[in-house]
Amino acid sequence: MIKSITKISLFILIGLIIFGCNATKKVPDGKSLLTKNDIYVDGKKNNLEDVFNQLYQKQNSQLLGYNLRLNIYNLAKEKTDSIFRAKFTNNPEKYYRKAKWLSKKQVKRLGESFYYSGIHDFLRKTGEAPVIIDTSSTRKSLKRLKSYYFNRGYFDATTNYTIDSLAKKKVKLKYDIKLGKPYTLDSINSYITSPPLDSIYQLKKKDSKLKTKEKYTKNSFDEERVRITEDFRNNGAFRFQQNYVNFNIDTIVKSHVANIDVLINDENIRVDDTVRTVPFKLYKISKVNLYTDHSPANPNATINDSTVYKDFTLYSTNKLKYRPKALTDGIFIIKGNYFSDIKTSLTSKYLSNLKVFNYPLIQYTEDKNQENGLIANIYLTPRKKHTFGFSTDFTHSNILDIGIEGSTTFSIRNIFNGAETFELGLRGNIGSSRDVANPNNTFFNVSELGIDAKINFPRLFLPFKTDKIVPKSMIPFTTISVGYSKQTNIGLDKQNFTSSLAYNWTPKKNTTVRFDLLNIQFVKNLNPSNYFNVYESSYDALNEQAQTYNTNPDYINDRGDLIIESGTDGFLNDVLGPTPVVFPAPNDFDEIRSIDERKNRLTEDNLIFATSFAYSKTSKKDLLDNEFYTFRGKIESAGNLLSLLANGSNQPQDSNGSKTVFGVVYSQYLKTEFEFIKHWDLSRKKVLATRAFFGIAIPYGNTNSVPFSRSYFAGGSNDIRAWQSYGLGPGSTGAVNDFNEANMKISVSTELRFNIFQQLFGAIFIDAGNIWNVSDIVTNPKAVFSGIKSLEDTAIGSGFGARYDFNFFVVRLDLGFKTYNPANADSEKWFKEMRFDKSVVNIGINYPF
Repeated sequence: MIKSITKISLFILIGLIIFGCNATKKVPDGKSLLTKNDIYVDGKKNNLEDVFNQLYQKQNSQLLGYNLRLNIYNLAKEKTDSIFRAKFTNNPEKYYRKAKWLSKKQVKRLGESFYYSGIHDFLRKTGEAPVIIDTSSTRKSLKRLKSYYFNRGYFDATTNYTIDSLAKKKVKLKYDIKLGKPYTLDSINSYITSPPLDSIYQLKKKDSKLKTKEKYTKNSFDEERVRITEDFRNNGAFRFQQNYVNFNIDTIVKSHVANIDVLINDENIRVDDTVRTVPFKLYKISKVNLYTDHSPANPNATINDSTVYKDFTLYSTNKLKYRPKALTDGIFIIKGNYFSDIKTSLTSKYLSNLKVFNYPLIQYTEDKNQENGLIANIYLTPRKKHTFGFSTDFTHSNILDIGIEGSTTFSIRNIFNGAETFELGLRGNIGSSRDVANPNNTFFNVSELGIDAKINFPRLFLPFKTDKIVPKSMIPFTTISVGYSKQTNIGLDKQNFTSSLAYNWTPKKNTTVRFDLLNIQFVKNLNPSNYFNVYESSYDALNEQAQTYNTNPDYINDRGDLIIESGTDGFLNDVLGPTPVVFPAPNDFDEIRSIDERKNRLTEDNLIFATSFAYSKTSKKDLLDNEFYTFRGKIESAGNLLSLLANGSNQPQDSNGSKTVFGVVYSQYLKTEFEFIKHWDLSRKKVLATRAFFGIAIPYGNTNSVPFSRSYFAGGSNDIRAWQSYGLGPGSTGAVNDFNEANMKISVSTELRFNIFQQLFGAIFIDAGNIWNVSDIVTNPKAVFSGIKSLEDTAIGSGFGARYDFNFFVVRLDLGFKTYNPANADSEKWFKEMRFDKSVVNIGINYPF
C-alpha cells in the first residue's frame, strides 16, 4: 500500500513538472529568456568558472541539462490572493456559505493558507525566476571580462558580444574576446628611501614574487606587496603598513614588456594639520609585561602582586597563581629582539592552546625611555578554574545504525599552577545495530558506560630537556589518561581498561605528530559462554558437523541441535581434545578446528602494551577549501616490553605455550597503516574526492593473531558501501562469519560530488578493496593474501547518493551496488548483483572522506 502511494505521488510530481515545462511561461512579451552564455577566447570556447563568474547575468541553473528550478518556479501561480477573491466574487453564495460555516475572518485566513497561497510561495522560493536578458548587464560583463584579462597581462584585449535568437522568447549570448599578446616583466628596480628597509629588501630580494620574463599578473603584485610587508614587520618595522608599497609599471607597446619600479617612501607622520615624512625605524623589544588575570570589564584594576622572571615581568590583581616558567615558555616576544608579527602570532597561538586563558590580547607601546624601543603588554583573561559540562549527541557509524550518546565533563584548569588541565568525564550511550545478536528483539541492543580521566601538560613531560629536538615553537604537550568502560556491544559483554602516555606537537603548519610512549589496553570478556548465541554462523557450521559425527546424545536438545554451551564445548573436546573420540574427515576436521580457534580468539582476554607514532599532514586551509590533500601514517608495536618482563621473570605459559603476564596472554604484533585523501575542485560546486588506505598488522612472538580490536573489517557507510559492516571478505570467502575481520586491508574510493540545488547535493561513487589474512592463524587459501594474484579478490562497489548540507553537518544517504563480488562463481562476479533488491542503503553523518 505504501509503495503504491509512493509511486502515485511520484507520477503526480513528474506530471506537474512536465506541465510546467514551458520555460518561457513567465517571460513577458517583448522580452527574451537567456538560455546560454558562450565565451570564446581567441576563437576557442572557454568554460573556466573564474571567467564565467565575471558575467553579471548567468542563465538559469540546470540539472543534467534540465531547467528543474525554473520549471518548479513556473508551477507557482501569481497573485493567489486575487484568484482566491475572484472565486467568491463570481459566486457570492459560496462565500456566504463558507462564512456561515467558518467566519469571515477564517475565510480570509483560508486564502492565506498553505493550500491556496503558501504552496505557491514555497514553489517560488524553491524554484528560480527566469533570467531575462538585459543588454546593460551584458555591457557591464564586457567591462569585467576586459578587466579580468587585463589583470593577467593582456593589456590590449578586446571584447564584443552577439545575441543569437534560438526560438520564440529564447536567446543565447556569445562573448568574443581577442586577447592579443601578453605583457611580460622586464627590468625590476627598487627605490626605497628608508635605509633600514632597503637593507631588508635587498637581503630578501631572492624571494620576490616578481620574476623577469614572467607574464604580468596582478596576483603577483599583490603577493609581492604582502611579502615585502611581512619581511619588514617581522624584522622590526613596527609602523610599516601595506599601503606604503607601490609599483610604477612602464609598458613598452612594441615589445610588450613592462618595466617595474618598486616604490617605498618614508613614513608619513601627521602633526596637527601638517604632514611630514621621516625614514622608517626598526624597533626592538625593551620590556615584556604579562598581566595574568586581566579583566576586560575592569581593565584598570589595581595590581597587587608582581614578580620578575628572567626578562619578563608578571602582574596580577590578586595573588599570582601561576609558576612564571609555565607561562613564559610560551612567549616568543623576547627582550632585545626586533619586533616581529610572526612571534606575536606564535605567542597568541601557544597561550590559547593552554586552554587556561581566553584568546590573549597583545599590545605594543613605544618606550619613551629607550630610543626605538617597544613595550609588549600581554593581557591574559583566565577561564573559570572549575567547569562542568554536559552534552548529548546522535551518532552513526559503520556498525551503529543509530545511537544516543551523553557525557558529562568536570574540568580543573591550572591544577598544579603550571597551566595544566585536568578532565574527569562520564559517558554513556545506547544504540541500535543490525549487526549485533538480538535474541530479545529489542530496539536498543547496544550500550556502553565509561569513565575517563586525563591531564594535559603544556610541555613534553620527560626527565630531560627536549628543546633541541622539539622546540617550544612546535607547541608540544603531554597527555596522560586512564579509562574504564563496560560494553554490551556484541553480546559477549566486555570490560575495557585503558591508559596512555602520549606526546603531541606541531612541526609545521597543518602538520601534527603524536607519539604514544605507552598505550595500554586490557579487554576482559564477561560472557564468553554466550559466544555461539552471538556468532550464529559459527554455531550453524559446527552444528552441521555434529549432525554427521556426534555420538553423544547428552550434547543434543529436543530439536536435535547442539546445546549451547555444554553440547558445543563437549563436541569440540571430543574432536580436538587430548583424547579425541570423534574422528572427522580431514576437511571437516580443519573446519571444526578453525571454528574452535576463532572462538578462543574472540573470547579470550586481551592485554595490549603498545607504542605508536602517528603523523598527519594536510593542505586544507579552511572548511570551505575544496582543493586539498591529507596524508596520515601510523606505526605501532605491541608486546615487546611485556616480552622482556615475561622472559626476565619466568612468567607461566598457557595451554598453547603462550607466555602470560598477570595470568593473561599478552599480544605481540607490528602494525602500520597509511591513508591518503585528495580533493579536486572542478568548479561550479563540483568536487572529485578520492581516498586510498592500506593497513597491516603482523602477529609474532607470543601470539599468532592480532586482537579483535586491532584488526580490520570492510563494508559500511564510510567504507565499501555496497557491503554492510563486517559483511565483506576476508578474500573470496564470502563473509561466512557474523563479524568478518582480518589483519590486512586495502581500499580505494572515488566520489564525484555535485550540487543539485541550494543545499542539496548529489554524488556518484565507486569503492574497491577487501581484507585478507597474512602471517596469522588463518590457513583458508580463500582468506589468505598470497601475493599480487590475491588482488583478483578485490571487491568493487558503485552507486549514487544524496547529501543535504546543514552548514554545521551533512546528512548523507548512499545506495551501493555490488559491481564485482569476488565471493561468487567466475561467471557471476561482474554486475550480477547490480539490482535494487541487492543494493545496500547507507545513512551517514558528514562525508565519508
